[in-house]
Amino acid sequence: MAEFYLIRHSMTKGNLEKRYVGSRTDEPLCREGIALLEGFSYPAGEQVERVIVSPMRRCVQTAQILFPGKELVLEPGLMECDFGAFENKNYEELSGDPAYQEWIDSNGTMPFPGGESMEGFQKRCREQFARILEACLEESVELGAFVVHGGTIMSILSGFSKVPGDYFSWQVKNGEGFQIKTTKKQWKETGKIEVTGKIQIVREG
Repeated sequence: MAEFYLIRHSMTKGNLEKRYVGSRTDEPLCREGIALLEGFSYPAGEQVERVIVSPMRRCVQTAQILFPGKELVLEPGLMECDFGAFENKNYEELSGDPAYQEWIDSNGTMPFPGGESMEGFQKRCREQFARILEACLEESVELGAFVVHGGTIMSILSGFSKVPGDYFSWQVKNGEGFQIKTTKKQWKETGKIEVTGKIQIVREG
């Protein structure tokens, strides 16, 4: 049995301002994001054998705080979506933009102008996750962690969770995540993983 954490990076300035922070914006954690992780640790975190990380600074910093001293395996294929023309902007700044309204009217099914389509983004994340998971199973990794992005996690779980759920049903807050497990036999026969728990950080106030 192999178990993994799927962890969303902690907060950035763009997250606090509700911006579309994607693969083009490589911002670090903000002060609040660092403080959120202080004194918090994932169960059995010191026993994690492999830490797989998006190369974006916000993910690398989160992984370094949660799993100090662990070697990080950087995987560019797990980066957040490329939001194109909407990158690093928020709703207020995009309000009145015809291209943004057209995208909203499509329920997010249209590609981001100059960026990725949701279909393409989800396909990329799922293909990369499957490749990495299969390698971990072959190498008998028993406990690992993925420190990635909210969209990456939603793409993975909406594609591979044994319990069905649409993309947005797998939203998770900054610094939090899900516990998953599978076996080599289960993965080979079903291509599914089990979600066994959700990790939440108690926020003051």
